[in-house]
Amino acid sequence: MNPVAKAALGAPVPPPSSTLRGVLRLDEPMDRHVSWRAGGRAKLFYQPADVEDLQAFLAAQPEGEAILFVGLGSNLLVRDGGFDGAVVYTHHALGGIHAAGSAGSRQTFVAGGGVPAPHLARFVARHDCEGAEWLAGIPGTVGGALAMNAGCYGGETWENVVDVTTVDRAGVLRVRTRGDYDIGYRHVAKHVAGDEWFVAGTFAFAPGDRDKAMARMKALLERRVATQPLSLPNAGSVFRNPPEEHAARLIESCGLKGYTVGGAQVSPKHANFIVNAGGASAADIEAVIEHVQATVKASVGVELVREVRIVGAAEGSAP
Repeated sequence: MNPVAKAALGAPVPPPSSTLRGVLRLDEPMDRHVSWRAGGRAKLFYQPADVEDLQAFLAAQPEGEAILFVGLGSNLLVRDGGFDGAVVYTHHALGGIHAAGSAGSRQTFVAGGGVPAPHLARFVARHDCEGAEWLAGIPGTVGGALAMNAGCYGGETWENVVDVTTVDRAGVLRVRTRGDYDIGYRHVAKHVAGDEWFVAGTFAFAPGDRDKAMARMKALLERRVATQPLSLPNAGSVFRNPPEEHAARLIESCGLKGYTVGGAQVSPKHANFIVNAGGASAADIEAVIEHVQATVKASVGVELVREVRIVGAAEGSAP
């Protein structure tokens, strides 16, 4: 029985005492793993072989070591001075999706934290269920979507969550439910102390028509291509939408479309996207973010809150 299935039985699963089997690299350029294609290096970079290997890796880390989980890197900026800690790369590592039974009238599906969200959307549709189509518009992994309650086109990740499997710094797996978290708009906070990361999630979706679900997905993706600057490196929506408002409209109203610092630019196509128009540094991107926030605050009195996470040290400073 795999460790995620063991955890689902109700008891925490400790890490195995085994030799690490994953891929370890030192001083890894993070611009290879962040969708902005910009940023510094990670002191240590580890791609686990599987969940058990991830448990063993975490258990071996020194106390106090900074740990950063990265999937598709679509909601992340690593400053040019780099990340002085351990990056755990979950894409191609924490994979797998399977149908897992039922929850009332709905079908349940278990997806690994490293599974791209669009893969889950298509898997659900092919199993004659509806309600996951919007996930095709999330440019990240299941683990990342769970961590921030990602959403688009009227859907939010935690609306469909039955439970999640997490791993802590000691490498122990646990199953937690929605009641263990404070869930809000682009916000997820655990009620108990201590670092934990999402290894897998169980989702429930209603039975439906496969062809209709696939057609809706196709329409949503066509809309995404038509309205978003997908031809240039970007991190998706940079700012949360304020209550009863759209960040893109506020940014555009301040005349900021096309605003540029170095190689970073507020997209002329969608104002809530900042693109790497060529050779942008992480500092360029962060400068554009800060200018947009300051301008919108001064012009219309709204404090835009970032969706994207910024980590690491500025270039020239100690990481």
